[in-house]
Amino acid sequence: MRAGCYQLKPAVVILIIYFCFYTSCQLTDLQVCNLCNGTVANGTAVAQFCASSSGRIDRRCCFKTDNASSSEYVIGLDLSNCSLTHVVDLQGASTALMIDLSLNPIVNISDSVFQGFIELNYIILPSNLVCPGGNASWKKVEVKEGNCLCEGQRNACNQTGQMSLNCPENSLCAPDGPGFFECNCADSYHGYKCLREGAFPTVQVFGPLGASTVLVSLVLWVTQRRKAKSL
Repeated sequence: MRAGCYQLKPAVVILIIYFCFYTSCQLTDLQVCNLCNGTVANGTAVAQFCASSSGRIDRRCCFKTDNASSSEYVIGLDLSNCSLTHVVDLQGASTALMIDLSLNPIVNISDSVFQGFIELNYIILPSNLVCPGGNASWKKVEVKEGNCLCEGQRNACNQTGQMSLNCPENSLCAPDGPGFFECNCADSYHGYKCLREGAFPTVQVFGPLGASTVLVSLVLWVTQRRKAKSL
């Protein structure tokens, strides 16, 4: 019977790892929605946007359901009037289209906070702050009623979305948030600066790795089995 218990352990470990990973992903969204007490107030910009988008308000976030996967994602984040002095991590709301950080004594926000926010289309900031990525990263920037409004995120790549002067040869430019972009290798190219042509050597790279993993697993299985028999 003890041997059977040892055989079940790998499956249990995998289940625990999956559960922890899933939970950590869920907590990321929960944490960003709990950065401020209360919930999204009626009449605010995020509340109006959420209502017009058929979203669901939960704490300081507006969620919308993806019809394809039936999973929810953040489309709006309201952290206005939260007495925030600094903002470090908002990645739990990287899918947001609107973010409100107004009425906070924030001195400065790093542009890297919004890296990956490719869907962000509207952000409200205290008037002393500059739009993420600079004003050139937005189609419309204005100071209104003591707030800085940044609307219409510009694509950091060129308008065609094809080859970019900022990317090396044989690569394509892709937006990665206000003022950010990333370079992805074009089809049939890979490696450092996309200089290698041809299919990626999957067998050569992952073959030895897979073989070593199987070997280590086999050794561990034999070792555990011997221990079980001795008991």
